[in-house]
Amino acid sequence: MESRVRYAEIRPYTVPATLEELAGPATGVVVLPTVLDWTPKRVYDLSDDVDLRMLYETVLREAMHVDELRKFLDPVLLSAVWHRLWLPPRARSMWEGRFPQLARRAA
Repeated sequence: MESRVRYAEIRPYTVPATLEELAGPATGVVVLPTVLDWTPKRVYDLSDDVDLRMLYETVLREAMHVDELRKFLDPVLLSAVWHRLWLPPRARSMWEGRFPQLARRAA
């Protein structure tokens, strides 16, 4: 029987060295570049909870460079919504492995 590796198990995810280096907006409207979001919904209003979570889920899944994380994520907002984000298990594990405070806050 052949053992298959699922893409989700090896897909690369980017995690910053510190949460403090995240310098994204905390208010306003954010337009993601097509490299991160190629859907028709590329405009996100940070005052809308659903938009906020969709933006963070998209950036956390799709960012290939730390600079993208720095530009679009705010550490306070990330901590506030972390437990409500739908993320691939491996991505969540990588972030919580580096930042255990995210997992603790969710608990």
